[in-house]
Order: sequence, then structure tokens, then C-alpha cells
Amino acid sequence: MTAWNLLTPDKLFSESENRSLEQRASFSFRSLMSGTFASDVEKYIADQFAGRDIWIGLKSEAERMVGKKESNGVYLGKDGFLLQKFTPPTEDTLKAKVTAIHAFDEVTPALRKYVMLVPTAQSVLTDKLPSYATDPGELAYRTKVHQSLRKQIHIVDVYPALIANQDQSIYYKTDHHWTTHGAYYAYQELGKKMGFEPKTKQDFRMETVTNSFYGSLYSKSGYRHVRPDSIDLYLPKKSQTYDVTYVDEQRRSDSLYEREKLEKKDKYTVFLGGNYGLIKISTENQEGRKLLVVKDSYANSLVPFLTHNFQEIYVVDLRYYDGDIKKLIQEQHIHDMLLLYNVQTFFEDPSIQTLTE
Repeated sequence: MTAWNLLTPDKLFSESENRSLEQRASFSFRSLMSGTFASDVEKYIADQFAGRDIWIGLKSEAERMVGKKESNGVYLGKDGFLLQKFTPPTEDTLKAKVTAIHAFDEVTPALRKYVMLVPTAQSVLTDKLPSYATDPGELAYRTKVHQSLRKQIHIVDVYPALIANQDQSIYYKTDHHWTTHGAYYAYQELGKKMGFEPKTKQDFRMETVTNSFYGSLYSKSGYRHVRPDSIDLYLPKKSQTYDVTYVDEQRRSDSLYEREKLEKKDKYTVFLGGNYGLIKISTENQEGRKLLVVKDSYANSLVPFLTHNFQEIYVVDLRYYDGDIKKLIQEQHIHDMLLLYNVQTFFEDPSIQTLTE
């Protein structure tokens, strides 16, 4: 094993885990004394251990064979579903998120704001959970946020629609995202709240672009016996033209989908190419309505639906955006904003608290 580890070259990225791997730590007297050097070395050895993917798979399979239904925060559910375990936030975290939204509301009083906190699969597909799994309170914490927000901030509650259509493959089995079908039902609910007429399923043709998608929960859990997912696109029957600008990258496209991403591990990035700081989408719609979407990756499969109802859409991911959102709103004369996160990411992502910075 020592020889194998010494002879195996380091890797920068793990395709199976879909993340960057720890690299060799740089030594300094300060890092040694603070303990960070030892910690970094430990992470490096764990990440670069020879045959890591094989050992992870063997560990998960061994645990599954003896009846264990959880690995690295992921439940092994019924019918091949992998479900992310919810980590409850602290009260301070919850208050900090609400405070950030209220502070942003105060500096943008003319902006109509809509908040969509999407429940993850473990709160909707409860029949897929292992029998021993207890309710971690995802819906309860979501309700606390809803109740804490000011009345002028509109809540878009998609939970009833997702529950009503839970037999329609609204979540992936191996990934933490909702599917395009789930995003479609959320689009319908958003139309009711925002006052636009959403397109119906009859306006689209379905295209399955892959049957071999292994998502984030597959990568995280180590469960390797599960079957892959399919990814479906809702393509308009009536031809549409788009101008998609990736602002920081200074790149333009005429498509909402980057099909070359289907050749990579994270095939969900077919939607808008993945996550970017700022994307501007110009559409054929001439009604003049402009929308700002502040989001996590759940929005990526929903935004294409919105191109039928808005002339311009500005998609901001705070994890990668370093611009001034208030200035963007003023310069582009935006009057509607959608804050869209899944509940888990909403509490975990500290970048939400930079809204007013």
C-alpha cells in the first residue's frame, strides 16, 4: 500500500465525487504551530489515497449489506432513491438570513420581491425514506422563515404542488436537485403569484438528453449499486431565440442549454452551463418586464421556463458574484426579483448575507 501510494500521481479532481481534491500542503513554522499543517496533511492523504474511489465504494457496499441505510449524510431510500439528510440551522443562522433579506428590502423599496424556498426530496418523498429516519424539521424551519419575513415580501409556496405531483418524477434519485418536471410545477405556482400566464405542457416537447446521470448524492454517499437518472428538457414547440450573456466570462450563446456538458460527470450543468456570477438572458418577449433571479442551482432548470414571460432575466449566484446588486437593479430598471433556493442551501450558504454589500 505504501508503494502504491508513493507511485500514484496526485489528482486535481475526483469525477466520482464531483469535487476538487486536497493538494500537498505547504510547510511553514506558523502552520505547524497552529495545527493547520497537520490538518492539511491529513486531508491530503485522505483525498489522494491510492484507489480512493474503490475503497469508498467497498465501504458503502459493506455497510449496505449489513443493513446500514445512511452514508455521509445521505439516506439509502426505497426504490433506489438517495435522499439528502437535512442539517438544522442554528437560530442565529436563521435570524441572519432573514435580517439580510430585510436589509436588502429596505434599500430597494420599489423592487417587488418573491421568495421561493424549495423543500428537498426528503420532505416531499417521505415514503422513500428508511423507516427509522426521523423528521429533522426542514419544513418547520422553512415555515419559520416564511413567518419572519415582512408582509410586503411575497412567499411562493411550492410544497403543495410538489406533494400533489410527487408521483411524476419531480426529484432525481441520485442527485439533490429537483428534475425539470419539478421545476415545471414550481413555474406554474410562480405564475399565479407573480401575475403572468405560464405556458402549459402542451406548449412544450419533451426531450430526454441522457439516461446516464449520476448526481451529487451518488458522489457524496459512495453508494454505487443504484441506477442512473435521466435528464429531460422542456423545449418550446414554437421556435424561440435567446441571447444569453455570461457577463464575467465575456461569452455569449444563443441557447439556454450547453449540451456538451452531457459528456461530463455533472450532467445537470446542461442547464445554463452551470453556476455563474451573472447571466443576462434577452428573449423575444416584448412586454418589457424584467426579472432578477438570486439563486442556487435549483433555479437553473426553472429559468428556461421564465423566458416565455419576461423580456430580460438577470441570473445572479451570490457565491460567484462580486458586483453591486442594487446598482444592477437601478441601471437595468428591474422591478421584480425572485429569491430561489432549496431549503438546505438557503441555510448553509453564507453568501446570502452579502445581499446588501
